[in-house]
Amino acid sequence: MYPCVDVAARHLRQLLPVLVLLALSAGCATTSSSGAQAPDQPKVVGLDIQGTNQVKASDIKDKIVTSKTPWWEPFNPFVPPNYFDPNTWQADLKRILRYYESEGFYQAKILSEAVRPEGDDAVALEVNVSEGQPTQVTAVGVTGLEELPAAHREKALEELPLAQGHVFREEDWEAMKEVVQQRLRELGYAEATVSGEVRVDVVTLGAQVDLRVEPGPRYRFGTIFVATDANPQVNPRRIIEQAQGAVRKGDWFSESALAEAQARVFRMGVFGAVKVNRGAPDRDSRTVPVVVDVREAPFRSIRLGGGVGVDSARQEVRVLGEWTHRNFFGGLRRLTVGGRLGYAFIPNITAAFDKIDIDGDGDGDEPNISTPHGLVGQLYVQFEQPRFLARDLRLQASLTGERGLEQAYNFIGGRGRGGVVWQPHPDFSLNSSYNLEVYRLQGQRGLQDQTTVPPLVLGCPSGTGQLDTCNISVSYLEEIAEWDRRNDPLAPNSGYYAALSLQAGGGPLLGDYTFGRVLPEVRGYINFGPKDRFILAARLRMGTLLTPVITNEAGERVRQESAIVNRFFGGGGSSMRGFNARRLSPMNKSNPGAEQPSDQVVPVGGNSLVETSVELRYKLFKDLELAAFHDSGLAGAGSLNFGPHQDDIRKESSRIFGDYHYQAVGIGVRYFTIVGPIRLDIARRLNIGKPLPIFDPTTGQAGDTVDGFKDCFGLGAKKDSNGKSVSVPYAGAPEGLCTFFLSIGEAF
Repeated sequence: MYPCVDVAARHLRQLLPVLVLLALSAGCATTSSSGAQAPDQPKVVGLDIQGTNQVKASDIKDKIVTSKTPWWEPFNPFVPPNYFDPNTWQADLKRILRYYESEGFYQAKILSEAVRPEGDDAVALEVNVSEGQPTQVTAVGVTGLEELPAAHREKALEELPLAQGHVFREEDWEAMKEVVQQRLRELGYAEATVSGEVRVDVVTLGAQVDLRVEPGPRYRFGTIFVATDANPQVNPRRIIEQAQGAVRKGDWFSESALAEAQARVFRMGVFGAVKVNRGAPDRDSRTVPVVVDVREAPFRSIRLGGGVGVDSARQEVRVLGEWTHRNFFGGLRRLTVGGRLGYAFIPNITAAFDKIDIDGDGDGDEPNISTPHGLVGQLYVQFEQPRFLARDLRLQASLTGERGLEQAYNFIGGRGRGGVVWQPHPDFSLNSSYNLEVYRLQGQRGLQDQTTVPPLVLGCPSGTGQLDTCNISVSYLEEIAEWDRRNDPLAPNSGYYAALSLQAGGGPLLGDYTFGRVLPEVRGYINFGPKDRFILAARLRMGTLLTPVITNEAGERVRQESAIVNRFFGGGGSSMRGFNARRLSPMNKSNPGAEQPSDQVVPVGGNSLVETSVELRYKLFKDLELAAFHDSGLAGAGSLNFGPHQDDIRKESSRIFGDYHYQAVGIGVRYFTIVGPIRLDIARRLNIGKPLPIFDPTTGQAGDTVDGFKDCFGLGAKKDSNGKSVSVPYAGAPEGLCTFFLSIGEAF
């Protein structure tokens, strides 16, 4: 009889833990073989495992304690070198063989090992292994499912991690038992247990897998019970009502329903902790009670903070605050009052106080009108009524007052919004609302003709403007549908997200504009590679703004201009990263005499938008990721155009993959924190396409283009004989080719 190994028993002997203890100040982690500084021992400067053909050497190194001192150690004063400990090294040699066994290589041997001195205070380690052949599964036997319906048996056993012909791995064996148990419990077998054994013949390298299943009775959901604080302010009936959206008495038991019930209760927004578990099953009635354990959080909270926003087109410093009452007049009504106050400089604080020569007298003592600056702020009040007419329907209303400063205009305005949110499932919501926005707009930045407000710049209706100012109102209905299946909204690495926003304004809703606005968006995330270290993320967002055809004062049939506050702007850290914030847009001449090309034009927004992003992320360490990305985008003057090349620049600027659809590539770093990843992105715009379209403010027609320096952070610009930068035409001018963004939160 051949010798056999009982893997079920052997697995009880756990591998010694592999601890990642030391971290770089940037969040990078490594290990020290000694567990502490030991200057009397040599550093480990090399670790080479040879003979690995079927198992990766990097995976073996992750399973042992001894590790190589990283190359950056001399530059990091917070982390000591990794020192060599002979006792730990001998234990690691046994760990290597144990790891090979867990991967199915029961004939693996260590042929040789060496500790080679490297100078006076360092060693290099070398291991030579013989892997042998892997053990394969020769047969899989399953007992205990004979009494179940055929459909249930098929569901429990389909596409298991281990099957005949597979290489036997202990990890797959444990996963196989867990998968079968989870599937049975999802079918209502709340007490299902799975065990078994594997008999490995180390001579013939065959493994006989025997799976033993005890499904137990099939249960339905029973009564819901609530465990809460001693003197709860939230009525337990409200908690039960939310849980019943997923767990209905009489339905077949499933653990996914428990998870959905937990998400529903937590979404009530008043609990610091929520746990939904099954109680002890009642075998007589074949029911499982559900226990909702909650801990109430404070109903009132105050948040204070501040921030700084910096890019080449805008600098801003701000403070903000918010007060929230989560049980306003009872019934879990939520009232939020908040605001922010800041000071903005366009494009930067230095240029705002420069003096230039506007009148041509040579004294250069006039203020630079192309660099506005001033106070910006917002004050808002938001109210939410849960369970409005139905359990999954919420009433929401808000009022907002704001003073803003943009590159083409500044404004004072207010917005009112009222509507309902229907959320029948934690992953799906439908938001229906009525919106009224009122603004007083003022053009700025030295527009060539400031006797009237140019329609192309602000989109003011005829006769509403005085000098460079006009008052407008926008009234519209909006529908937003969202389907969110991401595993983590702050830092997703799997799943997908889809949203669709529809707006319809004017007509019976009054207001100064009649329009339709469509904005769909999809995002997707896939894990792959060793230990799912790679993440492929992609996003597509497309928008179009439709306005009616009207007869102008000259008797011509033209499209009504849209309001600048409704148009699309691209560019920025969460948009097309080849442009700075809001700089991907049709342009308007601003200050033709400015020395910097970027000061000669201001973005006025477009009626179409396309943004795509593809990003490959690599998890370097636990809290540190690297990323490489490709972005593309357009913001055109006309409605979105899928046709061939157009002679009309308004239509051509809105054509997908046309002359004004821009491309950028870049790299990034993400450091993960409890508030989301801190993200650093550097992008370079490719010289594909034409400069952004520039429109004359009085005629609304396409005019000249403005060139740029074609530099990257001031480097690489063409120079004249005097060493002065010379502007040249290239795609997306007048910005430089490169952009830099530092922010919190994923780009998408």
